[in-house]
Amino acid sequence: MDALLRPSDDPRANRDPSPAEEAGGLAVVIVTYNSEEVLPGLLDSLADGLEGLARRDVIVVDNDSRDASVELARAHPFGVRVIEMGRNAGFAAGINAAAATIDEDMHLLVLNPDIRLHRGAGAYLAARLSDPSIGVVAPQMLNEDGTLAQSLRREPSLLTAWADALVGTRLAARLGIGEIVADPVLYRTGGTVAWATGAALGVSARTRSVVGDWDDSFFLYSEEVDYMQRVRQAGFAVVYDTQAHTTHIGGAYHNDPFLSALMTTNRIRYFRRHHGPVATALFRLSIIVGETMRMRLGAGHRAALRAALTAPLRQPGYGAPNR
Repeated sequence: MDALLRPSDDPRANRDPSPAEEAGGLAVVIVTYNSEEVLPGLLDSLADGLEGLARRDVIVVDNDSRDASVELARAHPFGVRVIEMGRNAGFAAGINAAAATIDEDMHLLVLNPDIRLHRGAGAYLAARLSDPSIGVVAPQMLNEDGTLAQSLRREPSLLTAWADALVGTRLAARLGIGEIVADPVLYRTGGTVAWATGAALGVSARTRSVVGDWDDSFFLYSEEVDYMQRVRQAGFAVVYDTQAHTTHIGGAYHNDPFLSALMTTNRIRYFRRHHGPVATALFRLSIIVGETMRMRLGAGHRAALRAALTAPLRQPGYGAPNR
């Protein structure tokens, strides 16, 4: 297991939080785009999910939805602030817009609208984020059927890319060589990780001040990989915590050719940012090989193949639904 993917041996890792450790409180940011089907369920979960927090703020940032997302948010009895972007600016831009409106001493909890918070999750995350060594906390994530979601990832590399391409993501994860982390000990005990999927992430106040804004040039996908790489580079830990629980309904990209293509493009762009042209060419080739092997499995694989063959390293703006 590589150094950034290890169970924690710190006795504080999964201890019960103290309410006093809440510090500056917690601001919840929810970025929506045509999210009327899933947003009410998240808003309904906030009362239990933020229980015990004396200071909290909830902001819905809407990326020019054509449905009733804004109206649902404004009418919900929990009481949230709404920021209308006036255009589909992307996930990272939505986070940045909300972060600019909250107090500097508040921790941030970024949630997809298809997340459901379990009781006490917000207070527990706020307490963990008060540890000065921690930059980001990823809560335990369950699938809609109650099974554990494998939400942890390794830093993209030629090894992980070729392993995923040649043997498939599931087998590569089980072998410990793919991008997806499947280590049952880590999912059971928690610990330090490279990055986690961006559907639910807590970011400490001090990390916000040191690392700065999310890179909105990614628009959607890989923005969390980039942000957590910068968090680690700044000397903060990215931690997976097993006592803060969420449920995630998502995974839309699997069946959406546009999202599959966008994810592929951004994977290549992120890798190029940290590696030279030869390594990037080999990384791109691994995706081409893998998607060619699987193109008969559906339109998403064919779209990913086209994107790998043609993806520019600079990305124009896109319009897209939630991840």
